[in-house]
Amino acid sequence: IIHLSDSHAGGPAEDWQAYFDKRWVGVFNYRFRRKFQHDQSLLARAVAWLLADPPDLVVCTGDITSTGQPGEFAAALTVLEPLIQATTIPLIFVPGNHDYYVHHPRCVAAMKDAVRRINRNRFGFDDLPLRCTSGELELLVINNSRPSNLLASWGFLDPETSRKVVEWCAGPKTRPRVLIGHYPLIERHPLLRFRHRLYGQREVRRLLEAGAIDLSLCGHQHRPDAFLDHRGRGEICAGSITRSACLAEIVYDRPQDIFSYRRLAFCDDQPHPRPQS
Repeated sequence: IIHLSDSHAGGPAEDWQAYFDKRWVGVFNYRFRRKFQHDQSLLARAVAWLLADPPDLVVCTGDITSTGQPGEFAAALTVLEPLIQATTIPLIFVPGNHDYYVHHPRCVAAMKDAVRRINRNRFGFDDLPLRCTSGELELLVINNSRPSNLLASWGFLDPETSRKVVEWCAGPKTRPRVLIGHYPLIERHPLLRFRHRLYGQREVRRLLEAGAIDLSLCGHQHRPDAFLDHRGRGEICAGSITRSACLAEIVYDRPQDIFSYRRLAFCDDQPHPRPQS
């Protein structure tokens, strides 16, 4: 699995209503901060590398935009289009909180179109949560992003999604289960990050801790990290491909029943990513 996240394509306000909803905060943030932190060429390099050395699965855990506007999705989709067209490479995408940023109808429609296009029309936003398989793995694909207030970036795992995940995990496990969502289930600094954390995740986190879910793949935090046991079970945050210049490589060894993880970092002097400890 190659896991990437949080590329954050941005741009100006695209309509006058943006000055009366949360988008004005995001546009201001992009104009004076994110624009200088996120290098979109790194996403293009990652796509080219994936096409040259195809993995068994590509997972993108959201925030491909900064404020979820149609123009931002168009820019992100232009970069991702070669990967979308490479139908021999399985691809899973879930939206992040910056993709589902506001309730504005044009923004929501652009988000839903991007979810369906990147997932090659196999499923759309309204089909989440869903369960599917890929190779040796069972995938639980969820949405935990929704628009929030001006000063928060928190997410919510709604009761129906939790119920479905609990129901799926109650049955016999014939292959490792991998949960795919934007927010981490394991909050590294819950008190400090109360405005950025995931709420309603308690039951699903217990499933991860109990081993009913083997691996959680997430984004949201721009710095990559991983909480894994000796068998590679736990949670991996890919970090931001365009800010931290890295993606995650996860390998499942079926005979030994272990996952191995390493961070692949893009460096200015390297045409391809190289392993990082």
